[in-house]
Amino acid sequence: MKLLFVYNANSGKLNNLLDIGHKLLSPSTYQCSLCALTHDTFKENTIWKNFRAESQFQMEFYHKDEFETKFPSVKLNYPTILKLETIQFTTVLTPDILNEISSVEALIERLKVSL
Repeated sequence: MKLLFVYNANSGKLNNLLDIGHKLLSPSTYQCSLCALTHDTFKENTIWKNFRAESQFQMEFYHKDEFETKFPSVKLNYPTILKLETIQFTTVLTPDILNEISSVEALIERLKVSL
């Protein structure tokens, strides 16, 4: 089993700079709640980084353009967290649920409960 985290952001340096600017200037309107939970303005959140390092789950992370390139037949709303077993995707946390989570600690707890 693998967990796939798909951010509501595109890859690339320019997109990263635009995301940083958006987080700094208008964090309440930033479109990727998953990114807001797992990353601070300039780097990965330390609590999240420690959770990933200590977790027994295998995790993969994608920007939406990367996910759509790798899995073109899978249609999603972003951001989302999926479980991949063999060739079957199951949604673990939907965009609506991710939008309601207010802290990285709450995200980690929801993941533990959901799995």
